[in-house]
Amino acid sequence: MILTVTPNPSLDRTYEVPALDRGEVIRATGERVDPGGKGVNVSRVVAAAGRRTVAVLPLGGAPGGLVAELLDAQGIEVAPVPVAGVTRSNIALAEADGVLTKINAPGPELTAAEQELLLETVHLQARGADWIACCGSLPRGLEPSWYAELVARAHASGVRIALDTSGPALVAALRERPDVVKPNAEELAEAVGRPLATVGDAVKAAGELREMGARAVLASLGADGQVLVDENGAWFGTARVDVVRSNVGAGDSSLSGFLMAGGHGPEALASALAHGAAAVQTPGSVVPTPSDLDPGAVTVTATVPVDRVLKEPVS
Repeated sequence: MILTVTPNPSLDRTYEVPALDRGEVIRATGERVDPGGKGVNVSRVVAAAGRRTVAVLPLGGAPGGLVAELLDAQGIEVAPVPVAGVTRSNIALAEADGVLTKINAPGPELTAAEQELLLETVHLQARGADWIACCGSLPRGLEPSWYAELVARAHASGVRIALDTSGPALVAALRERPDVVKPNAEELAEAVGRPLATVGDAVKAAGELREMGARAVLASLGADGQVLVDENGAWFGTARVDVVRSNVGAGDSSLSGFLMAGGHGPEALASALAHGAAAVQTPGSVVPTPSDLDPGAVTVTATVPVDRVLKEPVS
């Protein structure tokens, strides 16, 4: 069972539009409503694979109630933490040429009591979990050290924990030695304080995160692939993508694939790549199913091409 924690969930509305013209009345050609948040997306992918998942998340107001209903309809067990504030609603505008414009609301501010209840709920739901996946930004009211406290409590309960966040919250959590962290290239560069121009730069930066406390680093490099660095070494992998339809949730799908494959070693990296590639070939925020995966399109090697220049370097 994979338990997910989404401190700042959302109700996501996606509108398909021919083009985004400022100041004009735009008629949508399609729309969908999905439960949102990085941890929520991980649960959605796990559930789509027929695996058990429990989603812990603070929910408030009518949008929060709808998030719970949508998750339940997808076969996801919901462990809601009631909050006084209203769950945020996000808007995404998907143009016909593939460009996506997102408007993300800040979300409610959690009180001290709500923050503690969130931690306690994770502890109660973690019994029997194979992994806890903590994902996304922290809502207002939570200090950057909140994730560090969650990692410490998870380890005290004997549960492995994966962390997908960025900035001060990521750096603060490293001291508690999360079992895996999953930054993208921009987040990895921010964590080490320098640009990434090659695959070797990314591997070196991932190694530094391990020196700071992470037991393993799964780094997404966008179109350039992914790297995994752990106590046994480094691996690099790519996955062929025929048509990119949407990159929404691709990183979350990658983390789901990694954890469902055991969360360790090159086989898990291959699963992460297959899930990420499948995600970018599905429309909007639709999550991939096992039938969407193409393991034959994935290549993983321990011979890391350190001098390969990134197609999308990070300054």
